[in-house]
Amino acid sequence: MSALRTNPAEFVAPQAVNAIYQRSLGVGLLFGVASLILALIPATREQFFHSYLIGFMLWLGVSLGAMAFVMIQHLTGGKWGMVIRRPLEAAMNVLPLMAALFIPIAAAGLPYLYSGNHEAEGGWPGWLHYDGADAHLKAMSHSYLTTGGYVVRAIIYFAIWLGLAFILTRWSAEQDRPPVQNLSPRFRNIAAPGIILYAFTISFAVIDWVMSIDPHWYSTIFGFIFIVGECLSAMCMMVVVERILLPYEPMASLLKPKEVHDHGKLMLTFVLLWAYFSFSQLLIIWAGNLPMEIRFFTRRIYSGWEAIGLGLVIFHFAIPFLFLLSRPWKRDPRTLVKLAGWLIFMRLVDLFWYIEPSFHKTLTFYWGYLLDLVVPIAIGGFWLAVFFRNLRSRPLLPVYDMHAQEFLEYVGAAHD
Repeated sequence: MSALRTNPAEFVAPQAVNAIYQRSLGVGLLFGVASLILALIPATREQFFHSYLIGFMLWLGVSLGAMAFVMIQHLTGGKWGMVIRRPLEAAMNVLPLMAALFIPIAAAGLPYLYSGNHEAEGGWPGWLHYDGADAHLKAMSHSYLTTGGYVVRAIIYFAIWLGLAFILTRWSAEQDRPPVQNLSPRFRNIAAPGIILYAFTISFAVIDWVMSIDPHWYSTIFGFIFIVGECLSAMCMMVVVERILLPYEPMASLLKPKEVHDHGKLMLTFVLLWAYFSFSQLLIIWAGNLPMEIRFFTRRIYSGWEAIGLGLVIFHFAIPFLFLLSRPWKRDPRTLVKLAGWLIFMRLVDLFWYIEPSFHKTLTFYWGYLLDLVVPIAIGGFWLAVFFRNLRSRPLLPVYDMHAQEFLEYVGAAHD
């Protein structure tokens, strides 16, 4: 074996990260002020919280998807994960910000999200403070779907996610100090149950936060659709980040075409899974043809919303699928990053299609929909600022990890 490179200073993030951090923070502040002003206007306050939920779920998904990949990397190994492990950890550690950003929803957003849709045709009551004649909904709103239960469960979800992130980060930090050691068994002991906890908690979280907007509708595959979407958006974010860092050391030496190819294959996998789960949900509910279930899709494939649904089929599945079949596309970070950025945007459109039709039966021009861009950009600016701050705080490779040394040998960077 060649002489080991164990100087963490060789693997710090480039100075360009500082500039991106400052720009991201500026974007977050600018769009955040605009969002706050619109939130204070009574005419746009309700739409603000719809948009806030969309943006919150988008960026929370990137953090949780990154945490899932960190645990998958610890369980399976593989060079595909070593090169992006620290960016994944940096994304995972934006979770404290996301916990803080949930406070506006819990403190002020519930009446605008869960009071129901009272349109003259096709509306439904919400679970918040429900005291009507529907016995099922009345029982639910007095047992599970209560304000206190909603908040307590959210605290539990975030406590589990933050606890997992804290343990994984603390153990990873030990690999920035000598001696070189193999902590894989320890990581596997937390990653194995952690993956299960992640799957269960996010499934229940999306039931509470998204599915319960229409408390009569349910889908047993709903949580899996969100899990796949989160993993896809997290991997796309990693492709974007590695492309930003590629012109600079150490990423220029660490990132090889094979790893880029592996990341492209993972994107293809989750694009296919997203299409499979989404179509399975539609097929099962459509075949069952039960009034309380089919209403979810009849609102989304008629009255203008079908254009968004068709756009998701074409631009979230068909076109990315065709491009990701190409081996040259998957091996070139300069081309793969374009598709990755597009898929992050399509994830936003997917969340828009899931949430907004619950409040607007017909898709017509409504200037308030601009908030569905303004608010997610504001949240995204703050998310990216914290992410790049995390990224610059630690080396881009855990150099005292035995597997990191093997990785350095592999990329030909272990020679002095």
